Amino acid sequence: MDDSHRRFLQTLMRIGIVDEANAKQLLHHCCSTQNTSYAPDQLDNYIDTINSNLEPMFMQIRKGMCEESGVQHYALVNMIETDATTMTTDYADHELEIFRKVMDLIVDSETGRVYSTEILNCAKSLTKKTKKRDTEELLNRLVQDNWLIEKNGEYCLSTRCIIEMEQYIRTMYQDQVKVCRICRNIAFQSQICENPTCGIKIHNPCVARFFRGATEPRCPACNDVWPHRIPDIEARRSRSSK
Repeated sequence: MDDSHRRFLQTLMRIGIVDEANAKQLLHHCCSTQNTSYAPDQLDNYIDTINSNLEPMFMQIRKGMCEESGVQHYALVNMIETDATTMTTDYADHELEIFRKVMDLIVDSETGRVYSTEILNCAKSLTKKTKKRDTEELLNRLVQDNWLIEKNGEYCLSTRCIIEMEQYIRTMYQDQVKVCRICRNIAFQSQICENPTCGIKIHNPCVARFFRGATEPRCPACNDVWPHRIPDIEARRSRSSK
């Protein structure tokens, strides 16, 4: 591992998570600054080199997909502290308890999202009673720190949260959480096969890629007609970038 790798790692440690396009820009910056060769198509190999050096420290840079956009992201993960204990330096115990309850609500939901009113009601029943204003401020912090995403009064787990806490989520909610049939990653926001004997989940971006050009989309598991609208993820990305 050379100085460019170290600079890349230090930057990622500071910002927590980076999408693929910005990871390639960061790679270019680090290589240019340290006068080392730059190959944008070798990003994953470059990260593999860093990971091989992080292994003795039980750390790893992991790749994960944004469930809404399909964009790949990279985050630094502590392989030992894979649950909310990674947040203990920034949040009090009762705040972590609320965060875990938010995760419970999101996992239990059919959409992978939960309304703020449900969170506020849930916070009232915890060990330490929390005022509505304090819970709202906590939710704002969790969004600012990139653990949650808020949209129109609904909250979902961020890409960073899913990547960093994947093992915790799989262990704690193993009977509730399903994986995407296409990418095999945890699926919260997704489309579901309506066949009662099937019920597989597919992320919206994976649906868009898998059924691209299909005249009669069918479930890849049971072969029933896929009943949902096929999202145009690329068009959505284009609009959001303008």
